[in-house]
Amino acid sequence: MIDSGMEKTIFKKYGKKNLTGKPRYLKARIPKGDNYRDVKKSLRERNLFTVCEEAMCPNLGECWDAKTATMMVLGDTCTRACKFCNVKTGNPKGVVDKDEPRKASEMVSMMGLKYLVITSVDRDDLDDLGAGQFAKIVERVNTDHPEVKVEVLIPDFNAIPEHMDTLAKSNPFVIAQNLETVRRLTHPVRDRRAGYDQTLKALAYYKEVHPHIHTKSSLMVGLGETKEELVEAMTDLKKAGVNIITFGQYLRPTLSHLEVQKYYELEEFDHLKKIAYDIGFDFVASGPMVRSSYKAADYLDFLNQKEGKERNWKK
Repeated sequence: MIDSGMEKTIFKKYGKKNLTGKPRYLKARIPKGDNYRDVKKSLRERNLFTVCEEAMCPNLGECWDAKTATMMVLGDTCTRACKFCNVKTGNPKGVVDKDEPRKASEMVSMMGLKYLVITSVDRDDLDDLGAGQFAKIVERVNTDHPEVKVEVLIPDFNAIPEHMDTLAKSNPFVIAQNLETVRRLTHPVRDRRAGYDQTLKALAYYKEVHPHIHTKSSLMVGLGETKEELVEAMTDLKKAGVNIITFGQYLRPTLSHLEVQKYYELEEFDHLKKIAYDIGFDFVASGPMVRSSYKAADYLDFLNQKEGKERNWKK
């Protein structure tokens, strides 16, 4: 879920009246401080860019302080046109930056990361849909920084086993592929080439063929879904073997994107979290500002705590 635009840009272009009804708890502090400025300056000097900045993520400062960041690879032009996303669409014509593996490794070093999330646009123009580039980046970071965990938030690769195996064999810590919304709203929300069942098929394949890799998916709320539909989506994801699920409020990037049908209350996010745990997910993040990679390293902390408790119990 990419939350691009945010209030500052929209207010400037369209005026505040077009965003009425947004709850106060959706306000986020603008990142600041010496650490933020120094990191941003160093990134620019090396021509490195994080999704955190490009998408104007409200959680940027919090994640950077936790030594977590998200890097977008495979360019800035998506071959698909989902109605919730503000990334530009077009045909990249097969162009790939072969230096991205080095850049990813350098970003880890420069930012002192303990957890790196790699995501991308969809690249239907490439023969392998981008799977090979993801694999090269994961392999480079794993080799240069074996202490760092790598999560990949990926396209569905059309659920083609060959491409999914290419990625999985590079051994990322977490593979995330977002369901985004409930079955009924999939094609008003997502590009026609994406699909509810296709995402479930991909996630199930990773868990069946590469069971050591943790899997993750995310749902946006506020698009007109019902509670029953959300429960159905959670159940479907759990059946696909997904370990981690996140819920976040959909925010309209521009007036040309889908309208927000509802702003969820904090209590409703808590309720979704409880339902997800009751269904059996290992880890759940739920809140208005939660995004796919929000505090992604918390899952690692959860596993470490769980391992510690099991070790103590065996004693």
